[in-house]
Order: sequence, then C-alpha cells, then structure tokens
Amino acid sequence: MAAALGALALLSAAACGTGAEPTASEGIQTTQQATPPEDRLNTDATVNVRLTLEPTSLNTFTTAGTALDQLLLDNVYQGLVTLDTEAGDRIVPALATAWEQSPDGLTYTFHLAPNARFHDGSPLTAEDAVWSLRQQLGASKSVKAEGFSSVAEVSAPDPATVRITLKERDTLLLWQLTQRGGIVYKRGTDFAGLDGAENGSGPFALTQWNRGASITLTRRADYWGVKPKVAKVVFHYIKEPNSANNAQLTGQTDIQVSADATLLQPFLGTDKFTVLRGTTTDKFTLAFNGTRAPFTNPDVRHAIRKAIDKQAVIKAYGSAAAIGSAVAPQDPWYEDLTGIDSYDPESARKLLAAAGFGTGLKLTLDVPNIYPVGITDVLVSDLKQVGVELTVRQLEFPAWLSKVFTDRDFQLSLVDHAEARDLDTYTKPGYYFGYDAPQVRGWYTEARRAASDADRDALLKQLARRLSEDAAADWLFLMRTNTVVRAGVYGVPHAETSNRFDLSRLAVGK
Repeated sequence: MAAALGALALLSAAACGTGAEPTASEGIQTTQQATPPEDRLNTDATVNVRLTLEPTSLNTFTTAGTALDQLLLDNVYQGLVTLDTEAGDRIVPALATAWEQSPDGLTYTFHLAPNARFHDGSPLTAEDAVWSLRQQLGASKSVKAEGFSSVAEVSAPDPATVRITLKERDTLLLWQLTQRGGIVYKRGTDFAGLDGAENGSGPFALTQWNRGASITLTRRADYWGVKPKVAKVVFHYIKEPNSANNAQLTGQTDIQVSADATLLQPFLGTDKFTVLRGTTTDKFTLAFNGTRAPFTNPDVRHAIRKAIDKQAVIKAYGSAAAIGSAVAPQDPWYEDLTGIDSYDPESARKLLAAAGFGTGLKLTLDVPNIYPVGITDVLVSDLKQVGVELTVRQLEFPAWLSKVFTDRDFQLSLVDHAEARDLDTYTKPGYYFGYDAPQVRGWYTEARRAASDADRDALLKQLARRLSEDAAADWLFLMRTNTVVRAGVYGVPHAETSNRFDLSRLAVGK
C-alpha cells in the first residue's frame, strides 16, 4: 500500500511498576550540564546508547519507520536543511548554508556548503542534490514522495546552488526537506543496495550491524563540517525495560533512551546519573477500523472514547500528557481538545445503546507486545464498565505490520504514532484505519497552499478539531521521554528522540 509507516515507532516494553511519575523536584531535569572545554574531553571515547526498536532495513528510500530516521538522520545522511529539536523544531542549515524564498512563494534557492563531501571522498554538488530530490517526484517508490507533490522542478544553476520550483505554494516544503525525503544522495545511488552499504555525507559512517543486537557508527576523520567530539557510538537495541535498566546501572550503556518512567528510582538522588525529561511527538493512538462495523457507526467510536479514563491510562504508562488530538503541543496548530469525548461512562453506555449494543459488545484489540500491559489493563477494565468485552491480542511487531497495517485485519489497534506533523495520514482513505473525509483532505490541501503560515496553522487547527469531533481515532496520550545519562557524558539529545538522535553535540569528559 502507498501509505508510509513512518508514523510508527515503538518505544516501551511491558514493565512492572507503581505507575507513579517522579516529579522534577525528585531529580528529573529538562536541561543538561554544559559541555566542558575541548581540552577536558576524551575525543577517543566510545559511547554506548540504549534504543528500543531496531530498524528492519537500512534502506532509507523504501523502508518505513522512524527507527531508521532515529539512527541515520543528521548522523550518516544529511539534507539541505535540518531540525534543531532541542530548540523547538527550528529549521537550521545543514548541507545548505543559506536559502531564500521568492516573494510569490514558488521558488526556493539553496546555497551549498563549499566543501561538503560524501563518505567515498567525492565532492557533494548541486547536481547530487537535484538528482536526489528528483527521485521523490512522480511515481516514486520513496516512502516520503508524497511530501514533494507540490514540486514542479529541481535545478542547479551552478555547482553550489539548488533551485526548487513549485507548482503551487507549499507551506510545509521546508519541513519536508528536514525529513528523510530531503536526504542528499550521491547521484546515481543504487537504492536497492542501501541495506548493505551507505555513502552519506554526515559526520559518522555506519561500520557494523549485529542484527538483533547493535549498530555501530564511527566518526569520519575527514568529515567536511565540525568534527564530532566522540570517536564511536554503539546503539544497543534492548526492548525489555528492566534489562535496559540493568545495562545502564552496570555500565554496559552510557545513555538509556526512552527509559521506563515507572522504573527511574535507581537513577534519582545520585550524582552517578542524570535523568532528562523531553518533549516528543509520540501519540499513542487507539485506531478504529473505520471500514468495518461497528466502527462505521460514529456513536460506537464516540462511546469507546468516552469510556476510557485517559488519566488512568497515563498513570499506568508513567510519563505522558493528555492531548485529545493527533497534534503534539509543540506544533503551531496545536489546540487542547481533551474536552471532546472526555471521560463519561454514562454517556458512553447511552451511545452504545443508541447504536444497538445496549446488551453488550465484544471487540478485539491488536497491540504490539512491547508496550506496558498496564495500558491495556485499563482499557479492558474501562470498557467492561460500559458493556464492552475487550479481548487483547499481543503481537510481535512484524506480525502487527502484516495483520493490522498491511492487511487491515483488525477491529481495534493500539500503536505509537511517533512521526512529527503527520496529519496527512488522516487524508488517506487507504491508510490502515480507513478514515475517509473529503473535507479534511480539502483543508489539508488548502493548508499547504496557504498564503501565510498563520493561515496554514488556522486550517490545520480546524482539521485536527474535525478529526476529534469525528472520532477518527482515540489519542490516549502524548508520551514524555526520559533519557538516563551517565555522569561525565554531555550533549545528549533528549527532545523528540524517536524521530532523530543527533550525535553532533555528544561529548565525554576525561
């Protein structure tokens, strides 16, 4: 199917715990200690990082899933521009040192860094960028091609200049260029070979993949930009949170990304570790199969949403916030929509009765087996209170991909939609939850073509509200991420770490 799975990244495994979330006063921080001067750093250091979900492939062109972006964006591959997630998703230079937009909004001109090179030593030129972006156009097989549908042509007026000409205004183009679709490859790259080899332009090269265990990135001594402050980074894929805790406590890892919020106590109140709290775009989404009864009836969808106590789900998870929509708070079009279909079991029972299920309803929930069972326990309990018998089926992630995402063989599904700014998924009737609203598609198109960012933001806010009013899905919570850092390690990313994990600031003290 054409819809990409870039929205999905899976972050926490089943765990035991109290559900209580430690407060900032108990030792969780939102900023990290400043990095020492260079003469006090160990620039030969290897840093070991715990991640959760391993990529299924390293083919950045055709493989969906943010696990691949988390590993490779900014580190191995680069685009013309990138995001500074630690500065509120600010768009900043990468391969392009500067850019301009024409007054009519139809032309973007980018100026390349003069000394950029690929890992094979060849110079990176405007022709490489033009070739790469053209691979996203037309009937492309790229998982990110749809984000470039507004592009009419890409050209290179000279070896250091890239010009993108649009068919129509696109207020989201710069954002798309910061994502995987904006990667600049060497002209003529064989995408089929990317799973076994890479030729990026970033500060690190991919040097080893022990499938099922770890991936190693090694500093490029000849990197054209600012040199990394560490020699090597090893990403260890550890799904089970108690095992991840043990690895951090025993020194097997220096950084634990997405630490279980209910298991943080060993890292608090000690000078051996720092726990960093960060924002995310991870929306834990309860999807309805909108192409099948009973979910074709909006009363059923609204009833299920009203039956679920989001605060109880958040307590079971341990570190999250209610949002009521498919939009993360850091997006300009965010609006708190938790008041729509708020917790109201009595109203849920009435809606189910009106839909013909006053005597009960049996439903099945398919969920990847890496989430805390406490979440599904709450769902089972809450739905039982309104007459819905919920059977939970835990699946290995590949099985979930096949059964739910590809074949759409499900009633209810729970998964973490981690990709940023992914409202476009609700404009695709062929996407796995089958939501089909022509007006929503129209608003999204208008938002891309809007005359200003303010107009775009107003349209997308309207769109997000409609999704909630339609009960297109239920958004249980937005995850907050906890990153555990060993003392003496600096410059650790801790915002939106599911989408990218930029190693450029990482450092280790002597």
